[in-house]
Amino acid sequence: MYLQVVIAVFVLFALSRIYLRFKEGELSVSGFIFWLIVWLLIGVVGFWPGTTQNVADFLGIERGIDSVVYFSIVVIFYLIYKIFVRIEHLERDITKVVRDNALDELDND
Repeated sequence: MYLQVVIAVFVLFALSRIYLRFKEGELSVSGFIFWLIVWLLIGVVGFWPGTTQNVADFLGIERGIDSVVYFSIVVIFYLIYKIFVRIEHLERDITKVVRDNALDELDND
C-alpha cells in the first residue's frame, strides 16, 4: 500500500513536470505524448502489478518482470539513438556556424 502511494505521488509529480515543460514550449508534442504514456504505464504497473504478467503471457515471456525489463531496454536504446542523432545534428550546425564565421572574418580582413 505504501509503495502505491509513493508511486502515485511520484507519477503525479512527473506528469506535472512534463505538462509544465510542454506548456513552456520546452517539450514537443511528440515528446509530451511519449513521456505521458511512459509515466501512465508506470502508474498502471504500480497499482496493478498483475498487468505485467498479462503482457508477458501475451508476448510469450515467462515472467511479468522480464517483459518490463525488455521493454525498458528497448526504450533506453531508442532514447540513446535519438540523443545520438541530435548530437550529430548539433555537430553539423556548429561546424557550419564556425565555417561561416571564419569566412566572414576572412572577407573583413
